[in-house]
Amino acid sequence: MSLSLQPAGVKEADALPMQPIVARIRRLIVLAMISALGYSAFATASKGYCPGGVNADGSFIDAAGNATELAPSCISLTLQPSVLIFIGIFAIVIGALTFVLRRAHDVPAALRYLDRGAAAVVILVVASVAISQIWFAMIPITDWNGAGRFFYPFPFGSVDLVITPMQIQ
Repeated sequence: MSLSLQPAGVKEADALPMQPIVARIRRLIVLAMISALGYSAFATASKGYCPGGVNADGSFIDAAGNATELAPSCISLTLQPSVLIFIGIFAIVIGALTFVLRRAHDVPAALRYLDRGAAAVVILVVASVAISQIWFAMIPITDWNGAGRFFYPFPFGSVDLVITPMQIQ
C-alpha cells in the first residue's frame, strides 16, 4: 500500500513529487521560527544617562555643575523587538507558500520559491538586528539636556523611553 499526496483525478505521472517540497516547507518554517527567536534575543539593549548629580553636601547639581533644588532627570532607553518584523517574517513565509501554490509548475521551481523565502527571512532578521543595534548605539544620549526627543529606527526595533528624577540612595 502506498500513500499518495495527489488530489483526486490527478494521474501519478502528472503529480509533483511531494517529499522534497514538503521537506523544504518544513525547513522554511523551522528557519522562520529560529530567526524569530534570534531576532527576539539579539534585538534587545538598554542604556541610561543622568545629566547632573549630587554635590558633596548632598544637594543636587545640574549637568553644568550648578546647584539646583530639583533632582535632575534621568533617561533610560530600552531597545525591544518590533512586532513589524514578526509580521514581516510571517508574510514572507505565507508569500513563499502562495508562490509555490500559484506559480510553481515543477519541483525545481517550487524549491526555488521556498529557498528565496528562506533567504528573505534571514536577510530581514539579520538586517533588522544590525540596523536596530547600530542605530540604538548611535543615539546621542549624553547630549540629552533633560528635554527633547530621540529618533528611532521605527520598523527595525521598538525603543521605550523612560524619564525619571534622580534617586539618592
